[in-house]
Amino acid sequence: MVTGGSRGLGLAVVEALATDGATVVLAGRRPDAVRDVVASLRARGLDVSGVTLDVDDPASVRSAAAEVSARHDHLDVLVNNAGILPEASPEPGDEAPRFADPTVFERTFRTNVFGAVAVIEEFLPLLERSRAGRVVNVSSTMGSLADQQDPASPYFGLVVPAYQASKAALNAVTVSLAKQLAGTRVKVTSVCPGWVQTDLAPGNHEQAPTPPAEAARVVVRAARLPDDAASGSFLSATGAVAW
Repeated sequence: MVTGGSRGLGLAVVEALATDGATVVLAGRRPDAVRDVVASLRARGLDVSGVTLDVDDPASVRSAAAEVSARHDHLDVLVNNAGILPEASPEPGDEAPRFADPTVFERTFRTNVFGAVAVIEEFLPLLERSRAGRVVNVSSTMGSLADQQDPASPYFGLVVPAYQASKAALNAVTVSLAKQLAGTRVKVTSVCPGWVQTDLAPGNHEQAPTPPAEAARVVVRAARLPDDAASGSFLSATGAVAW
């Protein structure tokens, strides 16, 4: 199952997994978008179904988990892809904060962290029934504390504190969950798919160097993590990312 799966990187991951032969549940918050995208993918012969899931709404997450559980007896892969970057799209007329708007922090964490945690909590029983469960948390190198302090990093000059803090927090969730599930068949990975051509921020389609299909490969590799691989890692297309 892929959250935020009706467009952008999430949709590319759905397509990649389904093309690879997986049965995929596309999760999205807009029922009409989920329905239309699923119909398009099924018309191409891909084994994709949809479920309405708004990660910001705990009741929606619980309902989606019950629906998926009724359809499937286990879940092999959970991709926590849904995420936002409201700092890149301030409302017209908003006064720029001296550091960061607390309401933007709240909104960003609600989706990027609390939403992912809610999804993990509700879907973990299905993952534990898998012979090789995998949780993939879509993070960012901008959530790396080491990278933020490295003047040689291409992201060094970017200051979006709510987004960066939310991805650092999501990485901490990855580490904690991997420890909690040590000794089980479930492995947890944070991934940085790169700067992807999506609608996450204005100008991404024009400026970002990585097409969604290419970025999806990083996610799929983590979803297919072999049994002898370490759990609790932070990976990108080029290898491990420093925390």
